[in-house]
Amino acid sequence: MKRFALSPQPFEIAPLREQLLSAHAGAYASFEGWVRDHHGGRAVAGLRYESYAALADSEGERILGEAIERFAIVDARCVHRVGDLAIGELAVWVGVSAAHRDEAFRACRYIIDEVKHRVPIWKKEHYVNGNSGWVNCERCAAPPAHEHEHDPGHHHHHAHAPVAPAPDYSRQVALREVGEAGHGA
Repeated sequence: MKRFALSPQPFEIAPLREQLLSAHAGAYASFEGWVRDHHGGRAVAGLRYESYAALADSEGERILGEAIERFAIVDARCVHRVGDLAIGELAVWVGVSAAHRDEAFRACRYIIDEVKHRVPIWKKEHYVNGNSGWVNCERCAAPPAHEHEHDPGHHHHHAHAPVAPAPDYSRQVALREVGEAGHGA
């Protein structure tokens, strides 16, 4: 049975929660991540999630399996949206059932942290001013090609702007199946 899924469409939580019901469980914990209207001081109009689906599915399943073994929980599920999302939409959901609340809370936290760190899903924010940008793009976060300061309202293109952003392989490199040699660096 699949525990991790990518969804190009909005999804209902109730059926997922029902899958976690068990006579062995005395606790249920969940996490919901929603699209917010701001990030880093910028007004956000919406966003887009993209992923490498085959690798995302296998790594997501691995994370949920790890959580079940590590925290002695009864069961867990995670669904992450892909595609275009509007403000307020549910972007990611994690649900965990366990005998006790502490294990359910800890496993839920572990799952969302590991999914965000290890699963190859990328987020592109679309800003109210018409611009857009990939969140945590390593190349975009590089220091400017010059050594002077600007006030926060000053915007201009840096030397790397005309070049397509360099792919960020940090999530793939962390995976056992890929590693440093596996991504072609």
